[in-house]
This record gives sequence, C-alpha cells and structure tokens, in this order.
Amino acid sequence: MSGMDHQGQFRRAALELGFPDDEISRFSRHLRLSIGLSGVSGDGSVGQFGGVPRLPVGMSWPSADDSPLPFVFSVDCGALPRVDGFEVPADGTLLVFLNHEDDHLDDTGKYARVVYVPNGTDTAVAESPHSGFTGRQYDVSASLLAELPRWFGTDEDEEEDWEDLSPFHQQLVRDLERDVPHLNELCALAYDLWPGEGLASARIGGYAEDEVITSIAEQTLAGLEKAGEIVIPMAKWSSHVEKETHRLTSEWMSLARFPVADEYYYGSFTIRHDDLAAARVDKALPVTTFSE
Repeated sequence: MSGMDHQGQFRRAALELGFPDDEISRFSRHLRLSIGLSGVSGDGSVGQFGGVPRLPVGMSWPSADDSPLPFVFSVDCGALPRVDGFEVPADGTLLVFLNHEDDHLDDTGKYARVVYVPNGTDTAVAESPHSGFTGRQYDVSASLLAELPRWFGTDEDEEEDWEDLSPFHQQLVRDLERDVPHLNELCALAYDLWPGEGLASARIGGYAEDEVITSIAEQTLAGLEKAGEIVIPMAKWSSHVEKETHRLTSEWMSLARFPVADEYYYGSFTIRHDDLAAARVDKALPVTTFSE
C-alpha cells in the first residue's frame, strides 16, 4: 500500500478545528499509530491467526529444545497500511511463533521467534508437528489505532493515577499541559481519526510496553556502570532510569503485542527502529507477561 502522511492528516484536521499550529506540533511529536489486526470474513485479509503457516521450502518448523514453538500469526507486509515511523518491510511475510508458558519464565528469548520471509521465496504450507498442536485459523484485516504515551492525559486532580507517575513524568505532564492547553481536545481528535475497528487480536507497531523499555534502560545503565563509563549514586538510580527510558522510547518500538491462552498471557516483541527497517526481526526482544 502507498505511504500515508498521518502527521499531515492530523495537522490539517486540527488546523480546521482552529487549534494553534505550535500546539499541534508539540502534540504530534508524541502521536504514534499502530495497526490493529481483527478477525475478518471475505475481502481485506492481511494475514492469518492460528492454523499452519507457509514456511520457506526446506525450513524446519521453529523450535526450542527440540519442541516446536506454537504458531501465533502471520501478516503480509505488502498488504499492511504504511505508517509514519514504522518501517516494516515493504513486502514479504512476518511470522510470529511463541511458547508463552516457557517464555514467561525464561529471559533468553529462545521460546519466541519472529521469522521474515522475503518476497520471491519458495514456500509451502508447513506440516503441523503433531495433532492438536495448531489453533483455530482465521483471517485478519488491518485498521489504524492512535497511540499516545501512558503518562499522557494524567491529571494532578486524579490523585491515584498521579501518584503512580514518577517525579520525572509528573514534570513532563506539567510541561505538556503548559505548552499544549488544548491537550485533551487533541487527544480526542487523534482517537476519532484512528479508532481501530473491532476487537484487535494483535497490534503491530506503536509504543512498546513501558516495562520492557524500563528493563532495557536498567540493563543499559548497569552495563555502562560496569564498564566504568558512568557512576550513578544509588539515590539517583531511579531518576536516571526514567530519563534513559524516555530516551529509549524514541529508539525502540513495538513490533507485535497480543493476548494468548484466553488472555491469561500477553506476548510482545519490541524492536529498534533501525533493526526493523533492515528487516532484522531476529533482533526483536520477546517478553511474555502473565495477567491475572
């Protein structure tokens, strides 16, 4: 599909409603779009959930410790809407495999896999490793969803939510509310323009999970300390982590987020912008969380 200038689309809509240009610019820096994948019947399919995937001829089913990894979904990259800042390959297929129970307890990443199959590769429908292994198959369509950072829209009046924010994020909120007086109206406009359609089985693109980026930030800073490049006093550790997390948010993004096992688990893959642009999807970082 052809590229879409979503920032331009948002700017035009906001200007038509009379919002000041500088407010629109400040707000737009934080606006990202993700692609929601929802069940579809008939035309408009961009991929499939469940069933068996098409794998390159000669490629064995992705596995860990000789156990095959369950296939979650695949998408045809060429059929996806193009999104500003989400440099998914222009064609080819992405396939997602995840053993959620083992990945949840393991941080090596071996129980999760994203496979990219370039266009022109000879593929065949894979054989299911054993009976009862594959989930119900259905086609999915794509729709766009507006996404904003989690700390957006938190108000000092909402005490409980406000207390959950770090001092660093509280300051970001105060600065934003000062610079963008029409913040709530601009949020509403973004969600009106890109509300998504139906209940999404997965989201691709958009913001990565906060916990994942925080974990990367902690590892990054710990690595720099160990290498003797920086020294962080214990009392300042959390504020350093928050600043590093904020910085990394622009480097990393979500490749895919999806509920599994009747929504008891939540699978996610997080990737650097430059790795996605180069189709290095094997660099995506998998994290499975358990939701009570």
